[in-house]
Amino acid sequence: MQKDLPTNRKPSPNLWVQVPRVTLEEWGSLIVRSPAAARLLMLLASRVGENNAVVVSQPTLATLLGVHQNTIAKAAKLLATERWLEIRRVSGSGSTNAYVLNDRVVWSGPRDGLRYSLFSATVIASSAEQPDQNELGHQEPIRRLPRADEMQMPVGPGMPPPSQPSLDGLEPDLPATSRDDPAQ
Repeated sequence: MQKDLPTNRKPSPNLWVQVPRVTLEEWGSLIVRSPAAARLLMLLASRVGENNAVVVSQPTLATLLGVHQNTIAKAAKLLATERWLEIRRVSGSGSTNAYVLNDRVVWSGPRDGLRYSLFSATVIASSAEQPDQNELGHQEPIRRLPRADEMQMPVGPGMPPPSQPSLDGLEPDLPATSRDDPAQ
């Protein structure tokens, strides 16, 4: 039984997943040959958004699709072999991967002998895989770091005459982002 993913993310302006007719026909063939691979591809395709990649662990995928983790591993391998997607390992163990659809992953040149990939992805994290899973939802809030556009940061000596500090209660009304702004 497939479990639903949370829907508390911002609505995407692009609510369509479009596939050419030939791809749709090939996908139909995939459904017959490997229903698990077709379901996995459908789940990933429905979550990629504008960034064409989903980062998620195989245990979480297994839970979402209601199958064994080995089924996910075999289905992902088939999808990669048939070039439906690329798999890029995110964790050392290989159980958490970036599943990249549509676009090629870009690899940056060597720096001190290390090549790395930089891309955007939708990240799906399961509470069951968190070391503090029993505390989730009850943690103290993390420190709030102000954004550069939230406060005016005057720099330099200023123009003559020299500036004087503001009097308490008479501070100038400077544009700022409100702390209660839901867009933050």
